[in-house]
Amino acid sequence: MSGKNQPISGNDLARFSGPGSFMRLPYANDLSDLDVAVLGVPMDIGTSWRSGTRFGPKQVRAESAMIRPYNMGTGAAPFDSLQVADIGDLAINTFSLADSLKIIEASYNQILQYDVIPMGIGGDHSITLPILRAMHEKHGPLALVHVDAHADVNDEMFGERETHGTVFRRAYEEGLLIPEKVYQVGLRGSGYTAEDFTEAQGWGFQHFPAHELWHRSLSTLGGEIRRDIGADTPIYVSYDIDSLDPAYAPGTGTPEIGGLTTPQALELIRELKGLKIVGCDLVEVSPPYDTTGNTALTGANILFELLCVLPGVAYR
Repeated sequence: MSGKNQPISGNDLARFSGPGSFMRLPYANDLSDLDVAVLGVPMDIGTSWRSGTRFGPKQVRAESAMIRPYNMGTGAAPFDSLQVADIGDLAINTFSLADSLKIIEASYNQILQYDVIPMGIGGDHSITLPILRAMHEKHGPLALVHVDAHADVNDEMFGERETHGTVFRRAYEEGLLIPEKVYQVGLRGSGYTAEDFTEAQGWGFQHFPAHELWHRSLSTLGGEIRRDIGADTPIYVSYDIDSLDPAYAPGTGTPEIGGLTTPQALELIRELKGLKIVGCDLVEVSPPYDTTGNTALTGANILFELLCVLPGVAYR
């Protein structure tokens, strides 16, 4: 045993009991000795279609009780080398999106005063913009792997410039990203004009539409992304659960058919090992549309896979 925090074993306490933290890890208020801080952002006031992602962090944590600490597919044993804890939920203002985005940014600025990698559980995708602002404050311009059915580069929605569909246009305009090192994977569906899918490519964003990835392993793509970003560039990973086909993840606010599979999700994430990941999030799990719990279970496992490729992870 490493002496680091460990998830409670299902052999010591039944998985349907115990704390409601991510993987039943300890809760922590002191971040000074943590390597990774898991936190929830229970918000859905930035969404434009089906609500419910405010319940996402709670349900993802609940389904994470099934995950064990050793990754059989990769040999990763993150709790052997990283000190990981759940630091709870951010206290957003559920009546004000503008105020909530400010709260998220300020909270992340405080978290990033410590040498810690934050793993956020959303919440709708609007949470990522204030996170990127705080990340940029600490790390400078970031590379980005954005896995999503939607590019989220609208200029505005109903006159609002900060929503779940405008995140990465604002991030580009504010210089938070390295445009030629932005990779948007899984894009698909319909649009209003062709520019919905081409304008961001003019900024330098690299698009990998879902239909070009059907029936393909994503290991090669992940390896190419890893090679192009390089080991020294800080990178943020934002994973929207609607990148997956609704057959795999129906519990989300804006489902699109023809999406990625769960094996493809794992292949892509596993190839990011060796990159300087400074933070990540999993967003858009909507439990009211997730009657079996499969979407939240998949989201919890995606977070575990991301944890398994963070810098400093031990392998057995």
